[in-house]
Amino acid sequence: MTTLELLIGGQPRPAHESTTFERANPLSGQAVTQAAAASVEDAKAAADAAAKAFETWSQSGPGERRAKLLKAADLMEARQAEFIERMVDETGATPGWAGFNVMVAAGMLREAASLTTQVQGDVIPSDVPDSLAMGVRVPCGVVVGIAPWNAPIILGTRAVATPLACGNTVILKSSEQCPATHHLIGEVLVEAGLGDGVVNVITNAPADAPEVVEALIAHPEVARINFTGSTGVGRIIAEKAARHLKPVLLELGGKAPLLVLDDADLDAAVDAAIFGAFFNQGQICMSTERLIVDASVADAFVEKLAARAAALEAGDPRDEGNALGTLIDAESGHKLNAMLDDAEAKGARLASGGRADGVIMQATVVDGVMPDMRLYREESFGPVVAVIRVDGEEEAVRVANDSEYGLSAAVFSRDTARALKVAGRIQSGICHINAPTVHDEPQMPFGGVKSSGYGRFGGKAGIDEFTDLRWLTLQLGPRHYPI
Repeated sequence: MTTLELLIGGQPRPAHESTTFERANPLSGQAVTQAAAASVEDAKAAADAAAKAFETWSQSGPGERRAKLLKAADLMEARQAEFIERMVDETGATPGWAGFNVMVAAGMLREAASLTTQVQGDVIPSDVPDSLAMGVRVPCGVVVGIAPWNAPIILGTRAVATPLACGNTVILKSSEQCPATHHLIGEVLVEAGLGDGVVNVITNAPADAPEVVEALIAHPEVARINFTGSTGVGRIIAEKAARHLKPVLLELGGKAPLLVLDDADLDAAVDAAIFGAFFNQGQICMSTERLIVDASVADAFVEKLAARAAALEAGDPRDEGNALGTLIDAESGHKLNAMLDDAEAKGARLASGGRADGVIMQATVVDGVMPDMRLYREESFGPVVAVIRVDGEEEAVRVANDSEYGLSAAVFSRDTARALKVAGRIQSGICHINAPTVHDEPQMPFGGVKSSGYGRFGGKAGIDEFTDLRWLTLQLGPRHYPI
């Protein structure tokens, strides 16, 4: 079992009154992590440490920040095996998905390192004679990053990398489902030289999450909050932050549509749908949840898709024969089974797969999904994909937009000009043409619209989120005043 303390001020320390909690492996049910259970007092201590560190880290040069972030990327890759072990133990992910997480997260640290010299500004023409006016980007202060369990190394790193590059100090509030995985990110950053409160990691018991998060948001030294997770929790965080007039970056739920138009390359579309719907058991915010297929090609598409889905095997993630691992918990299986029951009762049919058995669920394709079914609207967040048949391009676009969510989307057509026009009409923060809905690169602006959140991670867009824009002037000569 991995044993963790809090990481505050660059040093490990027990929680207030030495309280702890345990995280169990989803498949075996055996405890794999014992972590410090932070209290409100611990949250305040982390914010105090980060505020103190901000005084010096915010004044550090871009070269220093770049060197330490690059070192952290190298250290993360060097400890890949440890990251994989913790992530598989805590989340039931496959080793392949965990290793992919390490690769992408290391890339995010390197991209953040490249941003240190991109925190720039503008000289702005002034009507005042001899006045040099500038818009200057400056570090905003202490940033709280709240990351989820489903891509924990990628999303935990994303929560802190760009804020650090911009000269801010950070508190990573780990997920209760993967405290050891998230804690290791903090360990790597401290080992790279970002200690003494520049990076702090808080782990907490599930029951304590609301008060710990509220204490972090309310702390006067906290300037920004970023959250990746469910829309329901995101709304709560946004409301609490609004009371303190603090900006929040929210990357929330999704119900990603993949549109298969009548002229699509069906084999390419099936490849993308299999990957997008079932990679990491469909537990990705960008996962393909709705396959919106033109009726003229739907029979052929569903036949190909169902055959491919049936060839995937879900089970123990450490068994190399299993392409899919486990669900995060049995509760997810109960929810997915209820959605399947509802769909079948209202006329849909299972083209492949079936109900979850505990935390194991095979890749499931549900054909004939209609608007009155839960699968049409609710985020399933599992290895289940809904096939919605439509008549023509106009109905495909209407159905794609008939959702409260708007994170990722995809369009398949051999006519790229047509596909580009369709993509332009889809209400989403991200849209890929002839490619899957699941795709991320550190330099790209990543985020959604509608109930999928607001703000953007990634590249220069992240600089805008984690800096303040100040207006500075320098009077170069005498100035006339009216009085």
